[in-house]
Amino acid sequence: METLPLRLPPDTDLRAALEHAVTSRSCRAAFVLSGIGSLSQARLRRAGITEADTITGDVEILTLAGTISANGAHLHMSIADADDKVIGGHVAQGCIIRTTAEVLLVLLSDWSFSREHDPATGFAELVVRHASPKDNLHAPRAG
Repeated sequence: METLPLRLPPDTDLRAALEHAVTSRSCRAAFVLSGIGSLSQARLRRAGITEADTITGDVEILTLAGTISANGAHLHMSIADADDKVIGGHVAQGCIIRTTAEVLLVLLSDWSFSREHDPATGFAELVVRHASPKDNLHAPRAG
């Protein structure tokens, strides 16, 4: 297990940056331990709705959590606006960082996460597998 603290800069797509941070290290399983920051645009898909809503304007990230695999992420986030309205949902592509996002990832080199269709739910759900040493693509980065 390895921790990876990140500070993501303005105008970055939050979800794309997190997925890239994990896959660029050839890691197959990671989770978000903590995430805070601000967005100029949020894209959240709420429960039971198929399309993400776009929220424009300055918002604060209150919480960010989820898993990241080689074939995608499942992230949830709660945000607040200047009027103290709090909403949350599934993080979609297009959440644009306003000033910063401070995220702590945990990379799990001994595990492999994937998203596979689950006939019971009808959705691509998390599948957790223990990775054998030969399957482990995660290697420490040179300094």
